[in-house]
Amino acid sequence: MIGLDHYLVLAAALFCIGFVGAVVKRNAIAVLMGVELMLNAVNLNLVAFDRFGVHVVPLGQSFAVFIIAVAAAEVAVALAIILTLYRRRSNTRVDDLDMLKW
Repeated sequence: MIGLDHYLVLAAALFCIGFVGAVVKRNAIAVLMGVELMLNAVNLNLVAFDRFGVHVVPLGQSFAVFIIAVAAAEVAVALAIILTLYRRRSNTRVDDLDMLKW
């Protein structure tokens, strides 16, 4: 039987992989994928706690849907910024994003 601890270990592993991908990678698309992986790990935690908790209203699933909607908006804005920077600089390295400082 798969219990809550199995879901938590899987979510922790996904979060760690996403965190390492967001911190180590230099490509903006790879950093964005790492952030999305971390958000999916949080969604997995919310749904797992919602499934194994004792409650009347499924709040974990509601929060997960809200996080998915916010993540979709975040991806749309981030991809627009990345495409604009790629058109101006011809690369998507995070180290070269100093034009947003001023």
